Amino acid sequence: MSGVLVIDVGTSSVRAALVDDGGAVLHVARRATPASVPFPGLVEFDPAALARAALEAAAETLARCPTPPLALGVTTQRASTVAWDGVTGQPVGPGLGWQDLRTVGRCLELQGAGLRFSPSESATKFAWHVEQMGADRPADLRLGTVDSWIVWNLTGGARHLTDATNAGVTGLYSAATGGWRGDRLEVLGLDPAWLPQITDTAGDLGVAVSLGDLPLTAVVGDQQASLIGQSCTRPGLAKATFGTGAMLDVCLGPNPPSAEVRTERGCFPIIAWRIAGALTWGSEAIMLCAGSAVDWLVEDLGVLDDAAASQVVAVGCQDAGGVIMVPALLGFGTPQWDFGARGSVFGLTRGSGRAQLVRAVLEGVAHSGADLLEATEVDTGLSIPSLRVDGGMSVNEVFVQALADACGRPVEVSPEMEATTLGAGYLAGLRVGMWDDLDQIAAAWSPRVVVAPSGRDPGRDRWREATERAGHWIPDLSGIRF
Repeated sequence: MSGVLVIDVGTSSVRAALVDDGGAVLHVARRATPASVPFPGLVEFDPAALARAALEAAAETLARCPTPPLALGVTTQRASTVAWDGVTGQPVGPGLGWQDLRTVGRCLELQGAGLRFSPSESATKFAWHVEQMGADRPADLRLGTVDSWIVWNLTGGARHLTDATNAGVTGLYSAATGGWRGDRLEVLGLDPAWLPQITDTAGDLGVAVSLGDLPLTAVVGDQQASLIGQSCTRPGLAKATFGTGAMLDVCLGPNPPSAEVRTERGCFPIIAWRIAGALTWGSEAIMLCAGSAVDWLVEDLGVLDDAAASQVVAVGCQDAGGVIMVPALLGFGTPQWDFGARGSVFGLTRGSGRAQLVRAVLEGVAHSGADLLEATEVDTGLSIPSLRVDGGMSVNEVFVQALADACGRPVEVSPEMEATTLGAGYLAGLRVGMWDDLDQIAAAWSPRVVVAPSGRDPGRDRWREATERAGHWIPDLSGIRF
């Protein structure tokens, strides 16, 4: 049995695993790496602790492998940033999580000058790092996203790189040249020498000397890894990952999008992967609040002991009894992009109870997922026959059925709850001959279960009415556009 080692760096944990030539994910080792929130809107992490956790988890998995892996793949959260000294290898200040909003003011200031940046992109975060250093800036400064930082540590500082999928969500990438946009770097005061080299997603990317000289053959952003991990390697195939938030991604093929910015329907063009210099494009739709709406029931309302209990409680009623919950706890993402929207519950009566509220939350996330799908189809002109899903909510049968009903098409549940690891494994294995090509990966799809629409009216018209009422609750925030 041959296999590849994968390091998968998420927002709150790191895991390592062996992906074998049958697509099985084995010998999983995990380390918790929770972010710090020192103040509302600020999300930080300890880069040194993150690197240690990645190396420790990888070493634990390696110790369990009966034979040495053939190669290494790395997949990470996107857009989060790290600054470090290229001589000492020590971080300079905290890492900034992709959810960090401290650069909102700078983004609005730049918007007034005709430049469109989002605080969730890396660009203004990089600038913040540099500004904070001031005169104490290292002579050999390095700036990078999490993949860059992990690769630097794996290769003993020999490689400072990022792949095209990660570079594409920094706000600094030029699809025309495949490099960094000099005009944007100049505006932000960033020296291109500080930034990583942009490479292919799969290829000969370096040697992980910290793991016994293991060849590094894949680096990929988490959502693109999930797309590949669910075998969406042909145009028109789509997946949605339902975690804390949710992201729906669809493979588009080699033709570039008409624009490099968010569309009117609230979707973003992304680079799905770059192999041998050739780009494959995708489209991404984003839900700001998915699993976190269930967390709200657990941690804030106290109506559930844990997230898993949501299924048990929801089956206690046949329907939500007319209750609709709009999970806009952080505002709306695709398609509205209304930061002033707020979570809302409609249709409560004296007969509404715990079960109805819990089911309404699960159905609200499902309706939001259907909104992502509809926006994607309008944006891309594609008809998506079925939706593949992974993430923590994908194991909730009530939610998956509600999603199938709201979307009006089958939902295929991934055999891997976290398909990111499998996707990075597929990419790393391509380079060492474990798989012949992307078509073979497409053919490997075998869902754990396929859930068809029940035929019950999902109430999409009432849902749209509810989202209209939940929108523009805080007008000043609703007026912000990134």
